[in-house]
Order: sequence, then structure tokens, then C-alpha cells
Amino acid sequence: METGSRRFKANAAAALANPVLQGNLRMAKGKFIDKRAIAIKEIDDFEATREAAKNLRNAVLENLDLWLEKFEEAATARGATVLWAKDGAEICRHVVEIGKKHGVKKAVKSKSMLSEEAGLNHALAAAGIQPVETDLGEYILQINDNERPSHIIAPAVHKCLDEVADLFHATHRTPRKTGIPALTREAREVLREHFLTAEMGISGGNFLIAETGSVALVTNEGNGRMVTTLPRVHVVITGIEKVIPTLEDLATLMRLLPRSATGQSISNYVSVLTGTKGPDDHDGPEHLYFILVDNGRADVIGSEFQDMLRCIRCGACMNHCPVYQTIGGHAYGWVYPGPMGAVLTPLYLGIENAIDLPHAATLCNQCGVVCPVNIPLPDLLRKLREKQVERKLRPWSERIGLKAWAWAASHPGLYAFGARLAARYLKWLAGGEASIPVLGAAPEWTAGRDFPAPEGRTFRELYAQRKKS
Repeated sequence: METGSRRFKANAAAALANPVLQGNLRMAKGKFIDKRAIAIKEIDDFEATREAAKNLRNAVLENLDLWLEKFEEAATARGATVLWAKDGAEICRHVVEIGKKHGVKKAVKSKSMLSEEAGLNHALAAAGIQPVETDLGEYILQINDNERPSHIIAPAVHKCLDEVADLFHATHRTPRKTGIPALTREAREVLREHFLTAEMGISGGNFLIAETGSVALVTNEGNGRMVTTLPRVHVVITGIEKVIPTLEDLATLMRLLPRSATGQSISNYVSVLTGTKGPDDHDGPEHLYFILVDNGRADVIGSEFQDMLRCIRCGACMNHCPVYQTIGGHAYGWVYPGPMGAVLTPLYLGIENAIDLPHAATLCNQCGVVCPVNIPLPDLLRKLREKQVERKLRPWSERIGLKAWAWAASHPGLYAFGARLAARYLKWLAGGEASIPVLGAAPEWTAGRDFPAPEGRTFRELYAQRKKS
């Protein structure tokens, strides 16, 4: 499959060379980090809560087929129709068929990463159904030539205020505004008409509750409720791994999700939607469809990468990742950026289609430390790297180099000699300076940064001197 993930190195180089993007990333850096740090202190025992969430998600994944059956039974009993999709093409086929069945001309959308996986907007437009993104960030990107999101929580985080002001002025043909309240009001006025005239609403789902057949939606904008209650048809598109057993389990996960995502104790809107509109209900859909999607997830069940399916899509890993903070989300080339994307994209699309993503990490483990469900992201990235070497997908020079290093590391005397030789070589390259501008043996390392020069003797030399004294 051809994806932008094949071009990660070129994408990253372009991102680093883009001064506007770099300025926007610097402005955004740290905002989520500081808020999260404050918010998790509100939980008396954060680690115990995180462990409980991990165990909850693991228990579901071990019996995923049974919980999905329970969800389907409960949702069907409450008037919903449950459909299954193997891949993105099947998602598009289901949604287009639902739209044609109900005479839909316009569909308003709340944020749905699964619809991004499927390329749903293009399929709807081709079928004569107008898709309208109503999440503010997603809407900004849609009117900017259908640009991809760069973050799963804040899709337009790579944009600055002036860029949005120019975009609204050009698209809406209104006087240019520069204040955030004025711009959000303008978006609200434009989108309100779409909410009132759309026949179908499309949303994702943060969680599916098996005991009640409900979907839980967590948003910070009122668009989610407008999309799911005003149109007569509501379509929920979500992954098969999102099911949880009970509403009590939802309460546990909700202690972690908003705090990890945006640093809030609770999101502005938390909706638990169950069934179709009843005779005494004032709002709600007349027709409710759940499309439960595989798209590579079933193959991960039972594998050494199953831990990744615990992910609750909070985005904390990318917020804390030094690589993501430096290049932004578009460089990763697909729907999911950052450490989670560096694991998910190879798993869902094939390692050969995302050859560089498992290497788009420093393995500093900031992502693993902040993950609210304790996913060992660095370990999974290492396993993907091992798979690439086993399948001979990495360059032959790299594979030979790794074998040579492994052989040397298994011979302590030779390794110590090599370390001393390398240290002296690096000092010579530095020429008495604190850093090396061009690393002769590996010039790519210094293409965009200087390499720190060794400050003194090797660890082994220092340790040997300490033993003598």
C-alpha cells in the first residue's frame, strides 16, 4: 500500500526546513504537558488507577470476541443496527449505502480517526453526499484543501492564529478577524446551518459499553452533541478494540483520558448515547448504526504487539515526544503520528510500508512514562525494529553494522579498545571544540545538528582509575 509513511525521512527534512511550521510548533510545545502534570496530581493514587485501567483493557482484549457479541446484542435490542467492516473500503461502502438508503445529501461529522483511516470524505463526495467536518480543528483543515490532521486531539495544532484568520477571510468572504472569540463565533455561525440541514451525523466513539449497547463520546466542543442528536441518522464508526464491559469501567477510564489528553479533570462534553429516539424523547436519531472496524486490529490480537490495542487515543505520547515536537504530525505520513503512530502504522499497514517509523524515536521512554494505560511503547518500537532486521527490510550496511557491533560487544577487551579508539577519533574531529559539525563516518547525524564531542576519558578508563584509588 502506498502511503506517505514511506517518505518519512523526506517529510521530516521538509518539516525541519519549514520556518513557519517550526515557529508554530515552538508556540504549541509544552501546553499539554504542563496541564497534564497538574491534572494527574488530583488523583490520589495515579499509578494504581493507571494499573487498573491497564488490567481492564487487557481483560477485554483477552476475550474481545465475547465482549463484541455482548455489545452487538445490547445495541440491537435498543434499536441500533451493528455492521462490521474489514477495512477502509468496507467502511466507505457501508456509509454510502446508509446515506443512499435514507436519501442523505449532507453529512455532518464529529471527529473520527476511523473515517480518516478510510478516506471517508472522498467516498461521500464521490457518492454525491456533502461531508462537513464540525470539529473546529477538522473544519479548518477541510476548508484548507482537505489537509490531514497533525494531532489526534488538536488536529490543527500546527496552524497559527494568522493562518486561520487568512483562511476564514478567503473561504467565508467576511472581514478578516484576528481574535480567537471572533473566529470561533464565525465558525459557529457557518456550521449552525449545516447542523440544521444535514440528514446524517457521523461520529467516532471513544468507548463502546457492552452492558448497555452505548457509545461514549468525549469532546470539548458542542459539535459532538449536535452531530449525534439533530440529524435523523447517526452513524458511529469505531475500532473493535474500543469495547469495554460496563459503565463503571467507563468511569475508571474517564479519570485518565481527559487528564492525559488536555489536562482537564473532565472534558466539556461527555455523552453516553444509547439507542434510537423514543416516543417521549425530544431529540436523538431515528436510525442508529454502529460500524465496528477491523482494518488490521484483529491481526494484532494475540501477537507480541497486543499491548498497543490498549491505547485510548489521548495523545499524551506525542505531546511528550521530542521527535514529534520537532517535526509535527504530517511527517509521519498517515493518520496516527508520534510514538503511537510509529507503532500503529506499521502494524495496520505493514512494516514494509512504514519502514522508517519505528526509528522515528529516541527511545527516551517519555511516551511510556505518561501513557495512561501503561503501553510499553519503546519496547514495541524495538520489536518492530527487530522484525525489520529479521525480514531484511533494513539496508544491508545497517544490518552488517549491527552484527559487527554485537560481535564486538560480546568481546569486552575488543569493545573497550574500540571505545577508546572512537573517543580519540571524535576528539580529533572536534579539534578542541565542544561539538563536531560534520561526523565523517555518519554524516546524516550532523546534517541538521552538531554532535557533542567527548569531554574526557571513557567510562572504563574513569572506572579503572577509581578502583586504583
